[in-house]
Amino acid sequence: MNGISRIDIKDFNYDLPKERIAQFPMEKRDESKLVIYKEGNISESVFKNIHDFLPQDSLMIYNETKVVQARLLFRKETGAQIEVFCLEPVRPTSEIHQAFGQQSGIVWKCLVGNSKKWKSGRLEKRFDFDGKEALLTAERVEVKQSYSLIKFAWQPCRLTFSDILIHSGIIPLPPYMNRKAVEADKYRYQTLYAKSEGSVAAPTAGLHFTEDVFAALRKKNIRFEQVTLHVGAGTFKPVASDDIREHEMHSEQIYVEKRTIESVLKYHQKNIIVVGTTTTRTLESLYWFGVKLIVDKIQPESININQWDPYKPEYNKDISVGDSLNAVLELMERRNADVITGETRLMIAPGYKYRIPGIMITNFHMPQSTLLLLVSAFIGDKWKEVYNYALEHNFRFLSYGDSCLFFRK
Repeated sequence: MNGISRIDIKDFNYDLPKERIAQFPMEKRDESKLVIYKEGNISESVFKNIHDFLPQDSLMIYNETKVVQARLLFRKETGAQIEVFCLEPVRPTSEIHQAFGQQSGIVWKCLVGNSKKWKSGRLEKRFDFDGKEALLTAERVEVKQSYSLIKFAWQPCRLTFSDILIHSGIIPLPPYMNRKAVEADKYRYQTLYAKSEGSVAAPTAGLHFTEDVFAALRKKNIRFEQVTLHVGAGTFKPVASDDIREHEMHSEQIYVEKRTIESVLKYHQKNIIVVGTTTTRTLESLYWFGVKLIVDKIQPESININQWDPYKPEYNKDISVGDSLNAVLELMERRNADVITGETRLMIAPGYKYRIPGIMITNFHMPQSTLLLLVSAFIGDKWKEVYNYALEHNFRFLSYGDSCLFFRK
């Protein structure tokens, strides 16, 4: 925790009326409103016009994670309904991409709703798969303070866990929507470019993009690259402590391709546009991974960024982006690897110095959240003026809400 000053989370509060939280998306993705903050000035437009505000010859990077239907509803013989919310895999693998390809007999860390009604025994859920009945069972093998370990098994055994969730699960809408998921959410709570299964929440900045938006951006010679950060339920975890130095940041798995790193190297002294806070955390984590390779002089198996690494004097040495990313590429070359993977707990808070992104596209975030801290680190205290402007001009907030375009302070 060395090097980070006390930050009172109450300074990142604002009044968000319930009626301003978008319960459903706009009919057309790119018709959402867009607030623009640049060089102290605030203006607004519509997302489909975002190309008008972005510089030519830029690199845009987005998170191609895909939301999984992670909520499973079981009905006991007594009639009680038990909800099992899959958080992350434990056995036989903790690697998310591998876990979705596993066949019957896996253990996941889960949240259990109506837990008091499930003291023991095995839950069963029957569902249709290709016109035939399939059976999913759930058994609680261990109870922790804030979660349970659940063993899932199913018939037919040849099905993968991805098959199971697609055919029997429900899209996990954020708790503040306070409604049941509808059929349209399966499509609308995904970005158009969602590819890699693993998130329990959408990278919502990407929900506004359409093929027309991408076509307009290409006309400005804007290139695109992808990263993957699988968004965990911890993204909704409020900062419970007054001082953010006492907050424990959640861990999320990240995957970055070699070609993306090479593109960042090429564009980092020009304009790099990040789509969302998840992409931001992934790229900044990549930078700190390179720094740790240089400073620690070790060859770790994977990325592992702790929440306070950037604030430690031994790492905060102003190592250039070029040197850092080249260190990562050299490691990948030695291993003949096209993808670097790992986990990050990176905490970005006011006082943090961004290394890679210069422009950020994001949504409006919850009061007193780590995501709002990340935004504040990007544009400073001006976030208050931007949010006040949005509240006064009838913008819609949170996951299905409107969008922001921020140019770094």
